[in-house]
Amino acid sequence: MSEQNQTDPLASADAAMEPTLDWALAADERDPLRGFRDEFLIPSSPARPDGRMVYLAGNSLGLQPRGVEQAVREEVEDWAHLAVDAHLEGRHPWYSYHEQFRDALGRIVGANPGEIVVMNSLTINLHLLFASFYRPTNDRFRIAIEPTAFPSDAYAVTSQIAWHGLDPGTSLVRLRPREGEMTLRTDDIERFIEREGDSVAILWLGAVNYLTGQWFDMERITAAARARGCLVGWDLAHAAGNVPTRLHDCGADFAVWCSYKYLNAGPGAVAGAFVHERHASNPALPRLAGWWGNDPATRFQMRPEFVPRPGADGWQVSNPSILAMAPLRISLEQFERAGIDRIRAKSVRLTGYLQFLLTRSLPEAVSIITPGESAHRGAQLSLSIAGDAPRVQQTLRERGIVCDVREPNIIRVAPAPLYNTFADVWAFADALAASLRE
Repeated sequence: MSEQNQTDPLASADAAMEPTLDWALAADERDPLRGFRDEFLIPSSPARPDGRMVYLAGNSLGLQPRGVEQAVREEVEDWAHLAVDAHLEGRHPWYSYHEQFRDALGRIVGANPGEIVVMNSLTINLHLLFASFYRPTNDRFRIAIEPTAFPSDAYAVTSQIAWHGLDPGTSLVRLRPREGEMTLRTDDIERFIEREGDSVAILWLGAVNYLTGQWFDMERITAAARARGCLVGWDLAHAAGNVPTRLHDCGADFAVWCSYKYLNAGPGAVAGAFVHERHASNPALPRLAGWWGNDPATRFQMRPEFVPRPGADGWQVSNPSILAMAPLRISLEQFERAGIDRIRAKSVRLTGYLQFLLTRSLPEAVSIITPGESAHRGAQLSLSIAGDAPRVQQTLRERGIVCDVREPNIIRVAPAPLYNTFADVWAFADALAASLRE
């Protein structure tokens, strides 16, 4: 999880950050990625001087890239003019549509193209992969998750345990932080694995925790767990497009992610899944099969036997959802031009500037629960508010600033590098301080 070497024009300016709008505007002028902001549709707000909302909720839903409407229109037009022939003759042939995403996503999540498949939604993919990888035995039957796992993950894992006739009360382990702390220490996770790993079938963590914004040390944790015989899966919902991960190199067994947060592919956008090649090349691995996971050479021969396609594609159950995939094509074109390393480099500075401002203006009633070191967080700071957090959020909205609240008292602020600016960050910090004073 090494930090990128900051060699771009902003790097030298970071050492002399100033809590002023003039400094923020100057930093935006030097930003190598500044042109991408104009490629997004930013909602309007009459409360803002420039008439545009300060949108800091990309960790819930990314903004719409301008090319999305045209991309969807092209598929609708091909449907109208070509009908079934668009599977092979469309501008973007539907039959192999999902295959075009492999290389770009591989560069984002750190995987070989054959280890990636784009399909379904995150939780559906989680269930499909757990059907293959959660094979509990009398000795190794537990699933370990983080204390603040995203609820859908916790529901899915609990139901998987129950599906196998086991008791979630004894088979589900929630790792706990130390007393008085909100985030997990890597050392403590490693000690748990060393102490109890022989009973753990799967270690399942969110690479970036949705609530605290903590980015786990995926390499160390994966290595420790696999050394004890545990399978390791990662939820990249808040990591894909946010932080650079190395799924293949770190040895993760499997992973899933959605595409509607930092990947900006729209509400309910098609999700992704990763299966390490050591598993993806094993046709005997049990799975819940469907016809689109079948070998393309015999897929339309309608044979009764299922012969899984090599690679992660072998976990597909249905043909691609074209209209849901079209926005992802536009998003990944942007990521290819920007580069995940440059996105991460800006994110470190942008979130660092937010931290710089908040630590100088926040009263004691507000604290940052996200790790202070950039190597342990993505594009998010989570704030614990001692007072009425929903009211603070509403006050910010009245000022044209959008972030979100997680009950009972956490405000999550996510400056997304492709479309957020240093001026956005400054505006949030200024408005938050004013809201708290009021």
